Amino acid sequence: MALAMILYGSRIGNGNTIFPGAVIGAIPQDLKFQGEETTAEIGDNNLIRENVTINRGTAAKGRTIVGSNNLLMEGMHVAHDALIGNGCIIGNSTKMAGEIVIDDNAIISANVLMHQFCHVGGHVMIQGGCRFSKDIPPYIIAGREPIAFCGINIIGLRRRGFSNEAIESIHNAYRIIYQSGLNTTDALKKIENEFEKSPEIDYIVNFIRSSERGIIK
Repeated sequence: MALAMILYGSRIGNGNTIFPGAVIGAIPQDLKFQGEETTAEIGDNNLIRENVTINRGTAAKGRTIVGSNNLLMEGMHVAHDALIGNGCIIGNSTKMAGEIVIDDNAIISANVLMHQFCHVGGHVMIQGGCRFSKDIPPYIIAGREPIAFCGINIIGLRRRGFSNEAIESIHNAYRIIYQSGLNTTDALKKIENEFEKSPEIDYIVNFIRSSERGIIK
């Protein structure tokens, strides 16, 4: 696309549409960067709108990755060593700091500020204008100020073909995590002991247990 800048270190797949003003592969906005060979890697069939910036990686991970079938809206920023999955929608002017991870099919609204090293789970909906420095577990809606759990993303899950049984199981798991009064460790143990095993429950438990920053309240 005319007036977009594709710089050294960029690796771009097939079927992408890149709008004017976008800058892919600029060096990281990180003072630790010493000119090392790094990349910014874009998958297939992404819509990258006006003035989106996607920086190269640093020595920390070596590459910034945006998967496939994402919509990155106007003015949003993907910092060094970030990893964005597939099928995500990221709103206007949202800013992502270095080494963040966003799992598949997340929806992040406009003007969201995401602290470095944060992890956003799959199938979440994050309301506009939020800022956060904790991880956001999968399948939920997050919003308010300060950011908090606001329920599960029922509409999004139905649109993605989740069964009523799977949605109810997810809902019941988050009741234990957020409403039972148990600490996180005990809540996860209760879920493992009492819930039928499923990919959705395994994802929730493993995501929270592996969280280094802790999850939002």
